[in-house]
Amino acid sequence: MAELVEPHELMFNKFEPKVKNRFIMYVDGIPAYLIRKMNRPAINNNEVVLKHMNVERYIKGRSQWEAISGIELYDPVVPSAAQAVMEWVRLHHESVTGRDGFADFYKKDITFNVLDPVGAKVEEWKLFGCYVTKADFGDMSWEEDGTPMLVTLDIRFDYAVLNF
Repeated sequence: MAELVEPHELMFNKFEPKVKNRFIMYVDGIPAYLIRKMNRPAINNNEVVLKHMNVERYIKGRSQWEAISGIELYDPVVPSAAQAVMEWVRLHHESVTGRDGFADFYKKDITFNVLDPVGAKVEEWKLFGCYVTKADFGDMSWEEDGTPMLVTLDIRFDYAVLNF
C-alpha cells in the first residue's frame, strides 16, 4: 500500500551541511590546534547465523567499535607534537626500562565536536578508554620543500557516545 507524502516533504528545504573542516578534538596532553585530520567513529554489528533445517536466519551479534586510524597532527617546533605523543606512549610502555603501564594511566577519554559556521557545537562525540595502538612520527626528506612534518596516530577505544 502506497503511503501518502506531504508535498513539502518532496521539495527542497534549506539546510546547512556539516563540513569536514569544522571540528575540534580534545586529547589530554595534546594541544587541540595541532590535530589536523581524524575520522569519526564506526561501529560494526557482527552477525550470528541461526541454522534451521535448510534455511538460515540472522540476528545481531556483538557490537564492536572499530579503531580510528590516521589521526594526523602537525609537529611544530614548539609545542612538539612528537614529544606530546611520546609522553602518552611512555604511559603504555617505557622503552628505557621495558616496563608496561597500567591501563588506568594510559587510557584516556577523548572528546571531539563538529562546529557550525559560527563555531557553535552541533555534534559531540566522547570516546572512552582510548589508547595508542600505533604512533608514526613521519618521514623526512631532502627533496621536500617546506612540507610540514606530521605525526600519525592510530587509537583503539572501548566505546563511543554521540551526545548530540
